[in-house]
Amino acid sequence: MRIDLNCDMGESFGAYTIGNDEAVMRSITSANIACGFHAGDPSVIRKTIRLALASNVAIGAHPGFPDLVGYGRREMKATPAQVEDFVIYQVSAVAGVAVAEGTQLQHVKPHGALYNLAARDATIAAAIARGVAAVDRSLILFGLVGSEILTAGREVGLRVAAEAFADRAYEPNGSLASRQKANSVIHDPALVVSRVLQMVIDGNVEAIDGSTVALSAETICVHGDTQGAEKLTEQLRAGFEMKGVELRAIGQ
Repeated sequence: MRIDLNCDMGESFGAYTIGNDEAVMRSITSANIACGFHAGDPSVIRKTIRLALASNVAIGAHPGFPDLVGYGRREMKATPAQVEDFVIYQVSAVAGVAVAEGTQLQHVKPHGALYNLAARDATIAAAIARGVAAVDRSLILFGLVGSEILTAGREVGLRVAAEAFADRAYEPNGSLASRQKANSVIHDPALVVSRVLQMVIDGNVEAIDGSTVALSAETICVHGDTQGAEKLTEQLRAGFEMKGVELRAIGQ
């Protein structure tokens, strides 16, 4: 049994430091790098790619809505054509820096509100998939288990990877609980580890109402801005190793 462990990273910008990327990078296998719209900047993108290369971590672009103030977690009204352009612009930026550093992208994972919108809106999901395919058809498109974006990716010929979240609560229908709800982000490391092992080994997770949600994930996400993310990823890695689950980047 194997799994990819990914983390949203490179979300510092200007004078602002978000997350502990250097420490987190030691425990993950894939890094989703912010593209400058919701977070990140050119220097941070390059620094994060170099850090990933030094840590033997695969890299991906993490495009979101152009919303630095809201950290990309506010849904914006945008046409499918605009969303497609957002994705092309952002993925191309990170891909270009990757080439400058002698490497290439493995995957693309939308961020925040854009990710959640694409999970349920087939039109927006299709726009994202078209944008990714326009840049590079070899890229793997990440999306929530059972979401519209996985369907959209397959329809344009992309490889897709079903994703589950280590530190987020689930609704009974398999969607992520809104961050506006209490306990939507799980901070107890022991609980996170036990939930993730249940996801990977048993193929299910407990929803916020106590029901069981079936899911089959190929990659597990931890948010880099979650407090204590570096310890959480370390404990997840140890938990996987204890259960004989191999950690490997999705593209390997």
